[in-house]
Amino acid sequence: MSTKLWGGRFTGANDPLMEAFNASISFDKRMWRADITGSQAYARALARSGIISGDEAETLSAGLERVADEWAAGTFELRPGDEDIHTANERRLTELLGDVAGKLHTGRSRNDQVATDTRLWLLGEIVEMRRHLHDLIRTAVERAAAEIDLLMPGYTHLQPAQPTRWSHWLLSHAWAWQRDAQRLDELTSRVSSLPLGSGALAGNPFGVDRGFLAGELGFASVASNSLDAVSDRDFVAEFLFWASLTMLHLSRWSEDLIIYSSREFGFVVVADAYSTGSSLMPQKKNPDSLELLRGKSGRVFGELSGFLMTMKGLPSTFNKDLQEDKEPLYDAVDTLRDSVQIANGVLATLTVNAEKMAASLVPEMLATDLAEYLVRKGIPFRETHHVAGAAVRLAEEKGLPLSGLTPADLRTLHPAFGDDVADVWNYERSVDQRDATGGSSRRAVLAQIDELRAWLG
Repeated sequence: MSTKLWGGRFTGANDPLMEAFNASISFDKRMWRADITGSQAYARALARSGIISGDEAETLSAGLERVADEWAAGTFELRPGDEDIHTANERRLTELLGDVAGKLHTGRSRNDQVATDTRLWLLGEIVEMRRHLHDLIRTAVERAAAEIDLLMPGYTHLQPAQPTRWSHWLLSHAWAWQRDAQRLDELTSRVSSLPLGSGALAGNPFGVDRGFLAGELGFASVASNSLDAVSDRDFVAEFLFWASLTMLHLSRWSEDLIIYSSREFGFVVVADAYSTGSSLMPQKKNPDSLELLRGKSGRVFGELSGFLMTMKGLPSTFNKDLQEDKEPLYDAVDTLRDSVQIANGVLATLTVNAEKMAASLVPEMLATDLAEYLVRKGIPFRETHHVAGAAVRLAEEKGLPLSGLTPADLRTLHPAFGDDVADVWNYERSVDQRDATGGSSRRAVLAQIDELRAWLG
């Protein structure tokens, strides 16, 4: 007689390669706690509907806890035929309790069971992920507050553009991470929709109270359509998209720091704890932590695109293709959990070279300020932009920095230049003039810090 949950209809043995090809226990065993928690709640629901007695529900729950203890202690023994976590746990429960274990699966299918387990497992992972992401944002915010007076060049097209604050740069990434945290919270409600009680596809025939199940398992809602509930993996795709976008933000932040840590820039030094050396060149100190964050982003992007290709052609309800949801999901969770913590470690231990940042500020970055000086004299910006460009050209012709032009030199370009034009050549003044909300002035940056601190709580 077959020991498989589905084996009653079959008489022939599976090809051994097919056995391995079909099995998911090698990776879905990590959901053992979710599977047991879901089964304990289902036993209580069966008792409430009168299908099993209260004593039987307690016996099943206690037996399942014994199975959980074995998983927790690392003593659970997998056996041939344990093709997935559900089969393995039910097989062991039967060994411990005998025939009463066979009542647990009444009205339940692995289709609604696996969908429930996956959601329940992911909800637990999201709680941890949220904490790590908040820690990263907090590190950025507190560094921004502590180092608010440091100025650095700002870049567009990787070309020096205008002076800005180091804190403003830090917060530019913190705001992206905050959006990631918000998206994570928003998708959580869609993960938290209970499929259990949907059966294989058509629903539960034993009057199981799905609202009770949702409350027992901490789900926010109950899936409204059983056909949809067993096949819905939107929450996996949405999490993979979230993971991809979060990794994109970590990758861009990493790229900035890789550039800023190069000898040519020298703005920052990555701590030894997050760097490696060269096997050939003893002088090298490589920002491998940042390079790996940048590299692993592509891995997560691939998991999203691959899973979408799996999903796009499936007919309604459950198909075995859906087993392919777990490995990309697990890997994305693992990658994000590690990546966010590594990013936080890098940021917390980063050394900033304020002198090198300041030395990289050059008067040409104040060309826009020169144009704005004339705007304040009532000259249209389109005209002042042209005049400032002519001033840059004149300085180049004279072999001078832009600030080396005298008021008399500048008056050859426009009569509105006065002796007070010398005030333009002040980087701190330039930065603090950008005082609108979201700008780089000290006041505006402090306002950002306050806003993020309030959001973090």
